[in-house]
Amino acid sequence: MTPSPQNGMAIAFQGVTYRFANGHELLTNLNLQVSRGETLVLLGRSGSGKTTTLKLINALVTPTTGEVQVEGRATTQWDPIRLRRGIGYVIQDAGLFPHFTVERNIGLVPAIDKWPPERIHQRVTELLQLVGLEATLASRYPRELSGGQRQRVGVARALAANPPILLMDEPFGALDPITRAELQREFLALQQRLRKTVVFVTHDLREALLLGTRIALMESGRLVAALPPEAFTHSIDPLVKRYLDAFGAAPPEGNRGPA
Repeated sequence: MTPSPQNGMAIAFQGVTYRFANGHELLTNLNLQVSRGETLVLLGRSGSGKTTTLKLINALVTPTTGEVQVEGRATTQWDPIRLRRGIGYVIQDAGLFPHFTVERNIGLVPAIDKWPPERIHQRVTELLQLVGLEATLASRYPRELSGGQRQRVGVARALAANPPILLMDEPFGALDPITRAELQREFLALQQRLRKTVVFVTHDLREALLLGTRIALMESGRLVAALPPEAFTHSIDPLVKRYLDAFGAAPPEGNRGPA
């Protein structure tokens, strides 16, 4: 995937509505842009349209009306395989193949792209170090790892072919609080180094404020607001205030964008 120079935008939703064949609408008239190198957090309760928004980016679903653009080109104009190979995808509990070793899981996309075995091995070793895992874990299977280790492997797999865009769907949601906090800190450090374009889904306000350079609050398939963390915490929008009141805690210090 070659970045487009147009407007510095990696992803753009233009009047996007998505509905089922029975007429039920999951997203309504979504207009949203994601700049290159930012971490946009999609925040909202279950059923608000967050995961559907992610699936529209990598063309797992296509808009009923409107257009989603990735690197200046509508997703419907991309070859879907090429599009998805340029986008890393991290889901809750990693989604690793249980019968593959850690090395095969991480090296899956490079292998599909016919990288030489030596290059794949080198890349796996680099990525294990990058996500804070010992190289000796490469020969293990997912069942032999802790939850935090599996999630780190999932991030490494998403980064394997060096995609410019990462989609992360509740990646830390199934972890215990201590491991989750560790991975949040590691994600921030990793993003400061790599400056990927990240769209991150969560229902946790604290996680959103910590990790996002912008927070897009969604409610019933509609975008309520898309604001930097500080502006989000001071918003007068009733739905934003309701979300802030529901958590009832001071926001953590977090990601404030590129230095």
